[in-house]
Amino acid sequence: MEEPLEMPPGEESKPCSPSEELVTDPSLQVEISDAVSERDKVKFTVQTKIPPAPPRPDFEASREKLQRLGEGNSTLTREEFAKMKQELEGEYLAIFKKTVAMHEVFLQRLAAHPVLRRDHNFYVFLEYDQDLSVRGKNRKELLGGFFRNIVKSADEALITGVSGLKEVDEFFEHERTFLLEYHARVRDTCLKADRVMRSHKSLAEDYIPISVALSSLGTQEVRQLQTSFLKLAELFERLRKLEGRVASDEDLKLSDLLKYYMRDSQAAKDLLYRRLRALADYENANKALDRARMRNKEVKPAEVHQQLCCQRFEQLSASAKQELTDFKSRRISAFRKNLIELAELELKHAKASSLLLRNTLIVLKGDA
Repeated sequence: MEEPLEMPPGEESKPCSPSEELVTDPSLQVEISDAVSERDKVKFTVQTKIPPAPPRPDFEASREKLQRLGEGNSTLTREEFAKMKQELEGEYLAIFKKTVAMHEVFLQRLAAHPVLRRDHNFYVFLEYDQDLSVRGKNRKELLGGFFRNIVKSADEALITGVSGLKEVDEFFEHERTFLLEYHARVRDTCLKADRVMRSHKSLAEDYIPISVALSSLGTQEVRQLQTSFLKLAELFERLRKLEGRVASDEDLKLSDLLKYYMRDSQAAKDLLYRRLRALADYENANKALDRARMRNKEVKPAEVHQQLCCQRFEQLSASAKQELTDFKSRRISAFRKNLIELAELELKHAKASSLLLRNTLIVLKGDA
């Protein structure tokens, strides 16, 4: 856009360019790529180091279930098919809402960041009202990213292992030790939480044929048993809906939270790696300067390079310390909020289930 964008109150009248702003904070890396313009929306990919990019929606499981539902249409009753379709529609809608919420959190974090909120590209992204079309990455670029990840992993192992590079700051050494253990535990907890959530979904689906079968049986039984079977069919139908809500709430309040902080902790680990890489560069620059002074050759370029490495390391250390401090306070607040809300929702669903079973029992005893 050629016209200047309006800045928020209290900010500079002219937004900083990426080269002016992001260079001063080397802990930040943001890239918006693979954008495709459509008639009424823009699809895009956001890649960042801090904060982590929001996850892509995973509709694959819903598609597979929908395909199986279509293939098994001939073996299902009309009622079973309608209920299964309703279940899948609810699941799809939950994934959609979750994806929107995660992107909202991501953009809010960008807007609240002291550096990224003033970046010109961020304002263009938020306010640009014309078609936006950016080509996707070609095979060479995708392979380049893959190999860069391999090189990064090998480089990290060399820096922390073979070279014997030691952390010079107790704060960062503590954070590194914590994040390695924390990331592994969050990942393990996330896998187990997903397993529990999927179990609730599976149970909700299993209630459908039971409810349909009981309802069908009720129409065939004598009058004394008909009401009981129909009431039980209604019970399992309501239990299905409750299990579905439990699964959705656990997914949103626990699984999603764990997945987000699994990515967030990985981003923090990457930040510590970049700082350690800067420390290695700084130490190598010091050694190169010592050799140049001993030979009395190219001392000035070596001094300039050493100063640049020192400046980058100090800037990265300062911004990394602030990011890690924010990560801790943000994590505490988010976990406390979501866990309280999850416990309240679980209690609400448990009470509803208990009341449902109690009322069904009263009806069944009355019919006996």
